[in-house]
Amino acid sequence: MARVVAVVGPTASGKSALGIALARALGGEVINADSMQLYRGMDIGTAKLRLDERQGIPHHLLDIWEVTQTASVADYQHRSRIAIDRLLSVGVTPIVVGGSGLYVRAALDPIAFPGTDAEVRAELEAELDAVGAAALHARLAECDPAAAAAIAPANGRKIVRALEVMRLTGEPFTAALPGYGASRYDTTYVGLDLATGQLDARIERRVQQMFAAGFETEVRTLAEAGLREGGTASKALGYAQLLAVIDGTMDLATARLETARATRRFVRRQRSWFRRDPRITWLDASIDPLRDAIALANG
Repeated sequence: MARVVAVVGPTASGKSALGIALARALGGEVINADSMQLYRGMDIGTAKLRLDERQGIPHHLLDIWEVTQTASVADYQHRSRIAIDRLLSVGVTPIVVGGSGLYVRAALDPIAFPGTDAEVRAELEAELDAVGAAALHARLAECDPAAAAAIAPANGRKIVRALEVMRLTGEPFTAALPGYGASRYDTTYVGLDLATGQLDARIERRVQQMFAAGFETEVRTLAEAGLREGGTASKALGYAQLLAVIDGTMDLATARLETARATRRFVRRQRSWFRRDPRITWLDASIDPLRDAIALANG
């Protein structure tokens, strides 16, 4: 059996359910690799499983950050490796589950993330305020097309970070990532995906269910807790749209449509990221993938 199993793929493909099923079959525990599920209180909008939905399987690295904190992949890397190493030391299979590609690689691959420089960061953030994210994204696309393809043109925080790393190292941001042959652990990579039409339908249903389940109330509560101060959490899919509703710049129906549209765009970036990794064996999520996933893990 592989020492570690990673379940990856686009949003709404069924990763959480497969992760639990694999944990039950292999005697494992789940380690979250969804960057937004790291935030406390961001439950409905991230499709975070409720405690009763986890079927008694321990889940690690959920709810570790306040929404006011800026995401730190280096912090996640440190915490995830502690969790993985502890589980391996007692003979428990870590099941790393999530669609945040950089976080999956941070946990499992030998990546060292460059530090930050306050002066360079301040300069780039001032430029972001002056010219906007789209202009900086265009510059990134010229210097590092692979990084630009993986980062949304509106995600100013990630664009600034990529440009900062390039300034500090003299290399493209993606040069910090090792080749796909390297891995810190003996890992089986299982990818879940669906035909685009099927996945789009799942996304639409998920968004409708989120809004019906009280998503707006969740965002209003988090707004009172400082969500707008969080450079990462406030930009999350659905949360940004509902903050606009709260601020009166968008109506609820439009927010629902924009959340689904933004999620579909995000899925395209996820696919672009994960499809480059030859270690991933892809399974059709529309056909019960558990048996094949178990076979891969035991292979």
